[in-house]
Amino acid sequence: MADAPSLPFSPQQALEFMQRMWNPFGMPIPGFTPSAAPGAPPAPAPFPNPAAMFATLDPAEIDKKITELRVIENWLAMSLNFMQMSVKTLELQKASLEALRGAATPPRQEPTPEPAPKKVRPRSEER
Repeated sequence: MADAPSLPFSPQQALEFMQRMWNPFGMPIPGFTPSAAPGAPPAPAPFPNPAAMFATLDPAEIDKKITELRVIENWLAMSLNFMQMSVKTLELQKASLEALRGAATPPRQEPTPEPAPKKVRPRSEER
């Protein structure tokens, strides 16, 4: 009987991976902090410079960031307009195709009832 394949990583490694994914800033979560090996160095900070996460007080940097965000906003607005135009074009194309199909097929006519045949009377009865 073949041995069962080993897991790609241990449950402890999976827990550490999930904690890094859910908590990228490295803030300790009660009950989910992985136990460090005794005598091991502390885990490195996820970012080399934690001050880089905070807003700057330099007006030039703020203006630069505003300009960057306006460019992104304009790009997103252009993408939205392009998407709306594409949807309207497809709707117009669909309506045109339906109109062409309607013109290509002859309209359905209901069958007209045939007139009832006249009764022919024998000549002997006419006199």
